[in-house]
Amino acid sequence: MQKNSPQCQFVGTLETIVGKWKPLIIYLLLKGEPLRFNELRRLLPDITQRMLTLSLRELEEDEIVKRVVYPQVPPKVEYSITEYGMSLSPVMETLHQWGAAHVERMKRTKERIITSDSAD
Repeated sequence: MQKNSPQCQFVGTLETIVGKWKPLIIYLLLKGEPLRFNELRRLLPDITQRMLTLSLRELEEDEIVKRVVYPQVPPKVEYSITEYGMSLSPVMETLHQWGAAHVERMKRTKERIITSDSAD
């Protein structure tokens, strides 16, 4: 695959933002204020501590998320979206809207199937 091919560009994008948790982390951080690790865990109750740590590290390496450690006892660490990460806002909003529409479509499809099965 050529380095500048559309496939290569998609692969690079998907490697950065795709996974079960990364889009949710990005979406939460795009909403506003910096969040602490435990706040993110509360907002994502099904994520493991290890997976949240790995996802945040990868997003930090890709300069999507910024990690700030405050020198105090106990240590305080906050995560926020970077200026570069803000460029994902329209992408994430579009994915969110499409996902909501898709869930609704699948719900209607399932209802039609149930209705047609019960009519038989």
